[in-house]
Amino acid sequence: MPEGHTIHRLAADYRERFGGRSVRVTSPQGKFSDAAALLDGTVLETTEAHGKHLFLGFGAGEWVHIHLGLFGKVNFGAAPVPPPTDTVRLRIARTDAYVDLRGPTTCALITDPEKQAIHDRLGPDPLRDDADDGEGEGEGAVRAWRRVSRSRTTIAALLMDQKVIAGVGNVYRAEVLFRHGIDPYRAGRDLTAAEWTAIWHDLVALMREGVRNNRIDTVRPEHTPEAMGRPPRVDDHGGEVYVYRRAQLPCHICGGEIRTAGLAARNLFWCPVCQSA
Repeated sequence: MPEGHTIHRLAADYRERFGGRSVRVTSPQGKFSDAAALLDGTVLETTEAHGKHLFLGFGAGEWVHIHLGLFGKVNFGAAPVPPPTDTVRLRIARTDAYVDLRGPTTCALITDPEKQAIHDRLGPDPLRDDADDGEGEGEGAVRAWRRVSRSRTTIAALLMDQKVIAGVGNVYRAEVLFRHGIDPYRAGRDLTAAEWTAIWHDLVALMREGVRNNRIDTVRPEHTPEAMGRPPRVDDHGGEVYVYRRAQLPCHICGGEIRTAGLAARNLFWCPVCQSA
């Protein structure tokens, strides 16, 4: 499932290619046909992301709400615009460009109040302007800390709970905990306020970098392959990481074995030496 930086990048890509212009809207698959007919020929006025939710605003309180889930894919293309396949749930197009959406968990036309209800049930998103002041002390950090500091749940599970903090997925969860030397099994209430502020601030920086580069890189400059004289990571997910999907491999810092276990319905990765209890 894409993490929050990917959705913010998609929002920017939709806006750059189609924002402020009249677009053709179709649903070759047919599952979004009625809504597509209402939007066809209208202007895509704005785009927005919150966590793993993408919103395309067409004015008059009409939003296309998209959640990619595990199987959703978005593909952008340029002219000549090819005929769509019947697997395309939503196509937005102009004469010189198009974007196809396939296999999303959610693709629905919603109103302003329905959109607000989605925001209300989500936790703060480190990438949203309304959640952070750039110094790790924004309203979002404080709001998330209220829930974290009262919880007996492990911090690893809390970071994956979209009601606590929106947009963090399995990679950022594992990596930010390693970067701060925090045992993933520590209860939220056992963290200090300073530790949480550092985690939040780091997530803001890492996820913004993810938006810019369209990939997740979490290793510090002194731990890159070039700096350490080690081979670069070879993985479908790309990016240089400390522990994610590195089970049974040596830790870049201490040389100990990276471990993995199931937690919050996903595989957790951590170094038991660098992240000792």
